[in-house]
Order: sequence, then C-alpha cells, then structure tokens
Amino acid sequence: MNMTLSLKTWNWQQADWPDFVYDEAVLRPLEAVFLHRSGVHVGAFSHLSAADQESVRAELLSDEALLTSKIEGELLNRDSLQSSIRRLFGLQVDAQKASAAEQGISELQVDLYRSFAGPLTEADLFNWHRMVVRGRRDLKAVGCYRQHDEAMQIVSGTLHDPVVHFEAPPSCVVPQEMRQFIEWFNRSATALPGLTRAGIAHLRFESIHPFEDGNGRLGRALAEKALSQALGRPTLIALSSIIEKGRKPYYDALGQASRSNQITRWLAYFGQTVLAAQHHSLKRVEFLIHKAKFFDRYRGRLNQRQEKAMLRMFREGIDGFKGGLSSSNYVSITQSSPATATRDLSDLVAKGALLRNGERKHARYFLSLGAS
Repeated sequence: MNMTLSLKTWNWQQADWPDFVYDEAVLRPLEAVFLHRSGVHVGAFSHLSAADQESVRAELLSDEALLTSKIEGELLNRDSLQSSIRRLFGLQVDAQKASAAEQGISELQVDLYRSFAGPLTEADLFNWHRMVVRGRRDLKAVGCYRQHDEAMQIVSGTLHDPVVHFEAPPSCVVPQEMRQFIEWFNRSATALPGLTRAGIAHLRFESIHPFEDGNGRLGRALAEKALSQALGRPTLIALSSIIEKGRKPYYDALGQASRSNQITRWLAYFGQTVLAAQHHSLKRVEFLIHKAKFFDRYRGRLNQRQEKAMLRMFREGIDGFKGGLSSSNYVSITQSSPATATRDLSDLVAKGALLRNGERKHARYFLSLGAS
C-alpha cells in the first residue's frame, strides 16, 4: 500500500509553511499582461448597452457556475443557472426551475460579484460553503469547518492499493490555520500583485482544505475575489473554463506545489491559466457583443422559426456548430418541413444573417458576424 509517506511530505508540515518562496522576475511579465488585458476587457464591455451588459454578465457568471461545478464532477443545467443568476440580479426571467445545487452556486457567483471589494471573513466562507453544498444530505459539517478525526486525504487507486495524492492538516488545527489565512488574505490585498496573490491564496486554501467538501469551488472563488480586488472591479473571467479543459495539468500542478513551499512553478502555471482565461473571456465578450448587434440588426426581420434557429446557433458559443448548421439541423431545431427549412435558410443567406458553404444536401451554414 502506498501509504508510508515521509513525515515532511506536505507543504504544511514543513518548517517554512506558509512562508512561500518564489521568483518575482518570472511573474512580472505575466502581471503586466494581466493588467493590460483587463483594460481591453473593460473597453470591449463599454461598447454594450446597459441591458446588453446585464445579459453578458449573466451569461459569463452562469458559465463560471456551470464549469466550476463540472470540475468537481457535478453536472448542472446552463439554462437553469442563467435563469437563477438573472433572477438574483432582478432581471426578467422565464419559468425555468433550478435545483438546490444550481440555486446555491448561482448565489455564490452573484455574491462574489457584488461583494468582491470587501474584506474576507469567516462568516463569508461559512455562507459560501452553505451555498456550494446546497441540497446535500450526506455531509455532517455544513457552514463550518470539517470536524472529523480521520485524515482528509485525496486518494485514487483501489481500496487495497490506494495512492495518496495529498493529505491536509488535521481538523483540530484548521480553525487556527484559517484565522491566519484570512488575516493574510486581507493584509496582502495592497501588498502583492494580483496574479501572485490569487495564486498563493488558491494554493494555501487548497492545502488547508478546511471544509468537508466544496473546497475546490471555494478556492477558485477566492482566487476570483483576489483578482477582482487587484483590478478594483469584478473580473468576469472564465477561470473555470480553462481549468475544466485542462483538469489533469491543474491537479498535477496543485499536487507538485503541495510538497514544497518553493512555488515559482505553481505561480507561473496559475498566472498562465488566468491569462488564458482572460483571453477566452475577451473572445466570449466579443462574441456576445456580436450576438447583441446581430439581433438588433435583424429585429422584426426574422420569423419565429428563424429566430429560434439563430438563438440555438449562438448557444453553441464561439466555436459554433461543428461543421456548420445543416438543413436537417434546422428541421430538428424548428420542427419544420424540409421544404420550409430550405426556404428559411435561403432567406437568411439573402438577408446576410448566414453564410453558406456548399450546395444542396452538402450545404452548411455559418453565422455572419462581420457586419456591425
């Protein structure tokens, strides 16, 4: 059994915990790009009307709620999340009913957005924990730190041959560790650059692993809070989107960082991840700007079937339908006849809403987003 590990295996067991060491020179270029892209992000947002900004905000936050949950193996409904988030912002919503888990993670995203500037408190963390485990009946400690006597371990492999990837501090020391963490988090707000502080906060929180469950989602929320505080505004970046696409590198980087308090490699990885998230979010905002302009341009010019199909195409996101929209796709989406689909699609091409590639049964259609 792979359980006989050194007494000083983990970062929190070592004499220099939590005095992390890192090379600032490695991080300086990443910090500069982060600040520059943040300005570009604000500029892109300024091109949207107030109503469109609200819609974009709801879409970006619902995506983050969906994916931060998916990283932990929890599959939620995007439409329900977006409906919940819009409702929490006081926006018009449909009758979509959200599950307890969807309501909880939506509340976390909105609370994080609204309260990012405030200092972190233990009450905040306990409240967030109640949100991320909403609806769970299998947990003993909800809205408080873990209290079990057995070791908190991240383990894979079989029961007879487990592999311990990480073991957190015992429950009895968690309150003290978290008091020190919260004090550091608030004190460091003006002392450290944004990427560096967010990376340290995420690693330190995950190393303490203070809750019975939900630590990953809360750790990413803390990173978002730190990044937002560095900019003085909510970041609205797709951090969980990038992490979800590269879960193995994420867990590998965390695993390596959990064994030493020399964390340059971790902070470089985390900084690059945030920059990738910024780039993705900027592309997403640009796409949503195109969406808003598209429907402004074609308001009153599309029939109900065409509008339904266009909304469905935009739901596919930046990458769109793989291989383009086909006539059979259109029939399936709109429940129309093949003849009606052909007429509708030809009309959309004539109006400039779609671009066509190929002919007849081989024709594929793509959104035309070049016009403004």
